[in-house]
Amino acid sequence: MLNRVTLPVTAFAQNCSLVWCSATNKAALIDPGGETDRLLAEIKNRHLTLESILLTHGHLDHVGATGELIATESVPVIGPGQDDAFWITALVQQVQMFGFAPVPHFTPDLWLKAGDSVTVGNETLEVYHCPGHTPGHVVFVHQEQKLAFVGDVLFNGGVGRSDFPRGCHSTLINSIMHTLLPLGDDFTFVPGHGPESTFGHERLHNPYLR
Repeated sequence: MLNRVTLPVTAFAQNCSLVWCSATNKAALIDPGGETDRLLAEIKNRHLTLESILLTHGHLDHVGATGELIATESVPVIGPGQDDAFWITALVQQVQMFGFAPVPHFTPDLWLKAGDSVTVGNETLEVYHCPGHTPGHVVFVHQEQKLAFVGDVLFNGGVGRSDFPRGCHSTLINSIMHTLLPLGDDFTFVPGHGPESTFGHERLHNPYLR
């Protein structure tokens, strides 16, 4: 079973997800945007072993703690898609744009693409490419538990911004309508910010999808 806890971090209340395999206690952090000490304490308190960092996209509020984490934990950074490399290369400019404290630079160990999969212990997360918010944005899906970690593609009652460099609103809506929603109405998703929802609820009630 894939266990999880959502840990909102930074002034942007970005939903970092700590996920772990119940059989092995091996864990991953999805989008560690900041508050490194808090994230490490959560892992320690749950007696978990961090084995990877998974990134949905390259925006600072989703990757800000990555450099500090790998300096102490020596785990691979997996994702996002390579089309987001320019965002990670520009971390210094992002710090200035978002008003964050400086963060260490890093380079992902593995870029992801549609059809890839990643493991957390004995559990498998499928990778879906969902551009629009950023060009290399990916989503992690656990089919058995009908669970998706969607970053900033879709929110409870909203959708991601598309006014950043290389964002595109029509591409974003296409990603939601043709990649995410077909997974099924009964899928729960963890957004990058705010409360969870289901694809079915958003299909019926999200004003941006009508």
